[in-house]
Amino acid sequence: MIRLFHVSDIHFGAEDREALDWFAHRTREEQPDAVIVTGDLTMRARSHEFAAAAEWLRSLDRPTTVEVGNHDLPYFDLFARFFRPYRRYRAVEDMIEKPLDLKGVAIVPLKTTARFQFRLNWSKGRVSTRALQKSLSIVESLPKDELVFVACHHPLVEADTQATSRTRRGRQALEALATAGADAVLTGHVHDPFDIERHVEGKPIRLVGAGTLSERVREHPPSFNEIRIEGRSFETVARFMNEAHPEREGAEVPVTGDERRAANA
Repeated sequence: MIRLFHVSDIHFGAEDREALDWFAHRTREEQPDAVIVTGDLTMRARSHEFAAAAEWLRSLDRPTTVEVGNHDLPYFDLFARFFRPYRRYRAVEDMIEKPLDLKGVAIVPLKTTARFQFRLNWSKGRVSTRALQKSLSIVESLPKDELVFVACHHPLVEADTQATSRTRRGRQALEALATAGADAVLTGHVHDPFDIERHVEGKPIRLVGAGTLSERVREHPPSFNEIRIEGRSFETVARFMNEAHPEREGAEVPVTGDERRAANA
């Protein structure tokens, strides 16, 4: 069995230190095959926030791949946002969209952030034609028997969570990825976990969202997803810090599909 820890929205600068220690302890004790971070390492894309995130991620001592989130782009410094948006990422550069060596499983990156959008809220998602084509070319090049997870920051379609992604061209991207052979899309952004299933021309594709390890919680306490893979099948387990069993370090909630969506409502 392959086990992945899927975490998101860590928000160094507004991080929950207890949640970080809890996740690090679980990672070192359970030794997952890899850690997938779906964006928002930082709160304001400051250099010291990236440095702290890099130090913490390396301390986990597990293969790790990181996607870019909207909080990881400079917000107040417009010159940096437009002309040098990823310069401060140097501290974690070797982890950005890093390929993982997982037998029978592929993690495909998809960029959903944008330096500029023709709407007031730039925090929401956007899938450009270029970004989608790049991801599709990777998916289509993979062996047909591989389990394919697409990793991005924003949910491509809404997942009935308190927060929204409003990802432009997200539905079209989801349909194209499903048709190309993707099995699931792993995301963050909304700070609450979910696992729902959609069908594209009869083919199922799972949408899996991770919660947050920051102080910016919404409906649920800090959490991460454990993804358990057996061959071509997988299940997700949302693991919450100190929930339901205070004497334990984290409660597990193994629900999938519409059942999890109902549990999050």
